[in-house]
Amino acid sequence: MFREAAQAAAVVGAQLDANAATVARIARRLRDAPPRAVVTCARGSSDHAATFAKYLFETRIGVLVASAAPSVSSVYATRQDLRDTLFLAISQSGRSPDIVAAARAAREGGALVVAAVNDESSPLATAAEYTLPLRAGEEKSVAATKSYVASLAALVQLAAEWSKDSAMRAALAKLPGDLDRAWALDWTPAVDALSRVDGLFVIARGMGLGIAQEAALKCKETCGLHAEAFSSAEVRHGPQALLRDRFPVLAFCQDDEARSGTQALARELADRGVPVWMAGGERANLPSIASHPVLEPILMAESFYRMANALAIARGHDPDDPPHLRKVTETL
Repeated sequence: MFREAAQAAAVVGAQLDANAATVARIARRLRDAPPRAVVTCARGSSDHAATFAKYLFETRIGVLVASAAPSVSSVYATRQDLRDTLFLAISQSGRSPDIVAAARAAREGGALVVAAVNDESSPLATAAEYTLPLRAGEEKSVAATKSYVASLAALVQLAAEWSKDSAMRAALAKLPGDLDRAWALDWTPAVDALSRVDGLFVIARGMGLGIAQEAALKCKETCGLHAEAFSSAEVRHGPQALLRDRFPVLAFCQDDEARSGTQALARELADRGVPVWMAGGERANLPSIASHPVLEPILMAESFYRMANALAIARGHDPDDPPHLRKVTETL
């Protein structure tokens, strides 16, 4: 896990160059025939990338984004009218039968199907009209790291070209170097604190929510730490009642319109005695790299991966061999 997560900067640098022409073709088609909606389809870490895609495309493109339930196609065999939609399937392996079935059904239903997938020879890649290769290479650790970061980078590249956003393009060109810098940041104080707790909330909002979901999953699968992800708005509707001195918060706070609300929540929780570990924002006690608001969460994810690997070891777990899990989960 440590070695593969450290490769994210090199993976993204190569991916952005290699995918430029393909992304330009997809973006041109989307501009020429704008979809009425985007439908994402994924599971696990890839579904957390889909959450990122929702906020990315809705805020930067202004197009509605909905999440597909793969079982509608794979279990219920229901045909849906997906004309004039972009169906975006995201997968590391491209081999989960339910995701493949959903992509095939979407194409039969009239959608433009794009697969962001690491294995270009997979059934999912074959089912799609366009393939957006992640180019992360082999990933041996059960916990996805570099492929998740590569998924996010691919989504930003597509959004930047689709919208012709020059600021996003410029920041994206700096992302590989920024990922290297993010990997080098020291989140050791959080490792020391979280090694002794039994529960954790991971909080963010907007562009950061998918990263919070990913961090919560990694805490569970690699560290044996029960963690749940919440929007900084949603956590106020009941869940915050659980928070106390031995039930801390890990928060991600990118520099955009969602920052003030996340900062306000962090301040309120800290005033109540809840330990808050926060990247970004005025109350940050974990270092982070400043960048374009859509890229800051990606950089926080990279810093988190290094911390999660260390936290797993500190809690007596092998991050590369989580119990009851395997690399490719083939849900039907």
